[in-house]
Amino acid sequence: MTDLTPTAVNPAALAKPRGYSHGTLSGNTLYLGGQTALDADMNIVEGNIVAQFRQAFGNVLETLRTAGGVPEDLVSITIYLTDIPDYLAHGKEIGEAWRELAGAVYPAMAGIGTTGLWQPEAMIEILGVAVIPDERLVRP
Repeated sequence: MTDLTPTAVNPAALAKPRGYSHGTLSGNTLYLGGQTALDADMNIVEGNIVAQFRQAFGNVLETLRTAGGVPEDLVSITIYLTDIPDYLAHGKEIGEAWRELAGAVYPAMAGIGTTGLWQPEAMIEILGVAVIPDERLVRP
C-alpha cells in the first residue's frame, strides 16, 4: 500500500527552510514548493530574469532529485512573474536554460503575472508537481 503520509523534502543543498518545506511527498506525488532565486545563503542571486530563472528552476530540480525524481517526472509547473514583458523578451535565453537543466521535457505549464513576491528583489517564483515511479522514489 502506498504511503500517503505527507513527508517534507528539504534538500541539504538548499537554504534551510523555516516555516515551510521545499517539497512535500504524498504517495508518489511530490508537490514542489514555490522556489525563488534564493541561493544557499538565503540571498536572491544577482542578475536579470534569466539568472533568476536558472536559480529558481535549479532549486525546483534539486528538490525533485532529492526525492528520486528526474525532469521527466514533472507533470505541472507554475511560474509567477513580476514582469511578464521582461520574461518574454528573454524567452529564448530562458528556453535555453530550461533545456540545459531539464532537457526537452515540457510538462503542463502556466505563467502568472503578479505585483510582487515574498522577497522584494525576486522577479520569479516557480512551483510544480511531479509523479515519481516507485522504483526511483526516495522517501526522506
